[in-house]
Amino acid sequence: MPKRTDIKSILILGAGPIVIGQACEFDYSGAQACKALREEGYRVILVNSNPATIMTDPEMADATYIEPIHWEVVRKIIEKERPDAVLPTMGGQTALNCALELERQGVLEEFGVTMIGATADAIDKAEDRRRFDVAMKKIGLETARSGIAHTMEEALAVAADVGFPCIIRPSFTMGGSGGGIAYNREEFEEICARGLDLSPTKELLIDESLIGWKEYEMEVVRDKNDNCIIVCSIENFDAMGIHTGDSITVAPAQTLTDKEYQIMRNASMAVLREIGVETGGSNVQFAVNPKNGRLIVIEMNPRVSRSSALASKATGFPIAKVAAKLAVGYTLDELMNDITGGRTPASFEPSIDYVVTKIPRFNFEKFAGANDRLTTQMKSVGEVMAIGRTQQESLQKALRGLEV
Repeated sequence: MPKRTDIKSILILGAGPIVIGQACEFDYSGAQACKALREEGYRVILVNSNPATIMTDPEMADATYIEPIHWEVVRKIIEKERPDAVLPTMGGQTALNCALELERQGVLEEFGVTMIGATADAIDKAEDRRRFDVAMKKIGLETARSGIAHTMEEALAVAADVGFPCIIRPSFTMGGSGGGIAYNREEFEEICARGLDLSPTKELLIDESLIGWKEYEMEVVRDKNDNCIIVCSIENFDAMGIHTGDSITVAPAQTLTDKEYQIMRNASMAVLREIGVETGGSNVQFAVNPKNGRLIVIEMNPRVSRSSALASKATGFPIAKVAAKLAVGYTLDELMNDITGGRTPASFEPSIDYVVTKIPRFNFEKFAGANDRLTTQMKSVGEVMAIGRTQQESLQKALRGLEV
């Protein structure tokens, strides 16, 4: 199927200011999407509140608005520009939350704007912890024992059931902000109060502790014909309990047997199908108990993520560019893979004969009052990536690149 002809102009939502937990990886994906869509002849309208990004350069989009990524502001832009579609999957959690709010407030329906890349229902299903749990059970995948709370009283009742230590994660937040690991009631109440304050839906997910389990990520790309490919498997060097953005990560995964990898591969595709991500890149995270091999789905992001940028650089497969073209109707077999000089279509899974290591960069010396204990809330301010023939070479190069 060629590209859609019923769409002439597309609104891309950016990620806003660079903060800890949401950095320039979304500038990278947004800039790729702008280029890819303009290449296909679409008029691109861009909204981003950060003028320091590459994607807000004048030549990137046909119309650029440096405005807050808030539904009321975006509504005025939609009213003026009248785009046919909105692409929210390139701007991280900020863009997803804004797109969901536009849908809830009836703005998209009012102006006849289609959401491409991911539907509002798919975003909600992936981000709403309760709906996600139900969806995973439906396809026979396990999630951590957990409970949902909207008040401190409800949270304490869940903690009594789950026990300590437990992991607290607010819904619809980025980089694990507001979350953490509580080892006792005092820490629990402090984290819950912060989480309830930061979650736009005032919702907390309280999980059983999986601290010490091995953590893996799968970068999956799917098109509207249900072709799925795994771009890259990523293994976290640090065990569960540390945010993936703060972990040393290695691609491809090093300690999985072929059988375990295939189970995880099939599971990640099943997750995308059940959540309903029709096109584009998604990131699915798993935990494996090293003692008995028990597999648990932690979460999935129905968008281009921090790991997508790493997987793109590690394999040469341009996830953001491909995801943007899939969103307008192309299928994987119709797109060429740039890294092979167009000799293979994008439906070929990348295979790499080297090891890629990512090490986060911390800057606690600039934040004197910050707690430097690593938890499920992201604290790194950047990262380096290195490529080597072996794990040792790759790790050594990355450490050298940190310049610490």
